[in-house]
Amino acid sequence: MKTNSISKSAAIRERVGHPILDSDGHMVEMLPVFLDYLKSVAGARLSERFGNEVADAVIYGGWRSPAGADYRGARTMRGPWWSCPARNTADLATAMMPHLMRARLDEMGLDMSVVYPTLGLLIVNMADAELRQACARALNRMKADMYQGLTDRLLPVATISMHTPAEAIAELDYAVGQLGIRVVMMAGYVRRPIEAAMRISSEAGRHSYWLDTFGIDSEHDYDPVWAKCAELKVAPTFHSLGYGWGSRTSPSSYLANHLGNFAASAEAICRSLLMGGVPVRFPDLRFAFLEGGVAWARNLYCDLIAHWHKRNREAMENYNPDSIDGALFERLAAAHGGRMAQGRAGEIVAAHVRWMKRSAAPDAVDEWAQSGIRSPEDIRDLFTGRFYFGCEGDDPMNALAFDTRGAPFGSRLGAFYGSDIGHWDVPDMKDSAEEAYELVEQGLITHEDLRAFVFENPVRFWTAVNPGFFEGTILEGAAASLAR
Repeated sequence: MKTNSISKSAAIRERVGHPILDSDGHMVEMLPVFLDYLKSVAGARLSERFGNEVADAVIYGGWRSPAGADYRGARTMRGPWWSCPARNTADLATAMMPHLMRARLDEMGLDMSVVYPTLGLLIVNMADAELRQACARALNRMKADMYQGLTDRLLPVATISMHTPAEAIAELDYAVGQLGIRVVMMAGYVRRPIEAAMRISSEAGRHSYWLDTFGIDSEHDYDPVWAKCAELKVAPTFHSLGYGWGSRTSPSSYLANHLGNFAASAEAICRSLLMGGVPVRFPDLRFAFLEGGVAWARNLYCDLIAHWHKRNREAMENYNPDSIDGALFERLAAAHGGRMAQGRAGEIVAAHVRWMKRSAAPDAVDEWAQSGIRSPEDIRDLFTGRFYFGCEGDDPMNALAFDTRGAPFGSRLGAFYGSDIGHWDVPDMKDSAEEAYELVEQGLITHEDLRAFVFENPVRFWTAVNPGFFEGTILEGAAASLAR
């Protein structure tokens, strides 16, 4: 699709003089085409179930049930609506048609785009195992077919559901091993039923759940999944919806549910993987958390180091109730405790010690043991070298990734650019590069920061696990030069 004049984004790309890599574009799937693939994978029965029974429940959480439904009583979440381009019909067609997207990349100021699914965000949360696995298989096959011949500038992303390690491994083998897809989007969590609630009733169980985030306290051992990623040379990237749980369950406002939701889901799995020791056990892997920005990561990074200093194994002895000096406490109580403490110092200390020991787990005093973290420098190394953070271009908080003021060790974080084209977040695709460049114009980041944001950081992420990631693409030479 050609325009009569060069777009502002195209002019910016020419001016900056380095590639702009979009690591989080989106496709809006053509539903009839997807259903054709689902039918070919799993037959007409499952295809009909998706269309007639599942789609509304997954997309709207039951919100579009019959008139008179008790949305508030059931706390039924208001899900997304009017979420894709419409009046800008060219952008809708672009999101649906990979050939058109490739033709418009120069207008957007983009050299390449890594194109994530839209349906995949929903499929990974399906409770029906048979339908979920069939949908992921159909979607991945469809993506491989639709992007054939376009991977010099567009790289499709496979959908990997994570309900069990076996399910994830099977789809990794198929999507990466057989179809040759280079990027995977993994679910960031799985809702698991709470057994105690299920024992009360199935209805109570339906409304009670916990989030399994595959690291600490997971229901399964997901190490075979991470090992498979390393074997296939594919980096785990997480892009899950963070609404429908916690405080984001408004029955009336999708906007209230959407605000901060990607950051919430990203923080949940990042924290879980770290505390569960996954990145320490798999040093060759890199992990990316998409569309949530970097502000949450900067906060978590600082918070982890603060917690380390005060609650590492050695520091915990400061709070061991067995170390209370009873005699000193008794003298202080006599001098300052007043009549309420008069003569009761021993009783007060004993009660306090009983309370502290009642809540303690003597065999788990070192809560960092499972993480493999042994120093604040270990935390720094994970956040600055192993974790990467996908950010929309116009988010002013992106500057936190590059601002070393107040950051432990003066660290910079691995933020990289993700346009989110295809969804309502980008009203006009031709403004893609322009949105990212605005942060330079506003003085929030430098030209050097921009280069890191849109080129250096994403190239380092994608090639760390797969050095040949850019082979056959328009960025093959530039990526190789950066590696040197």
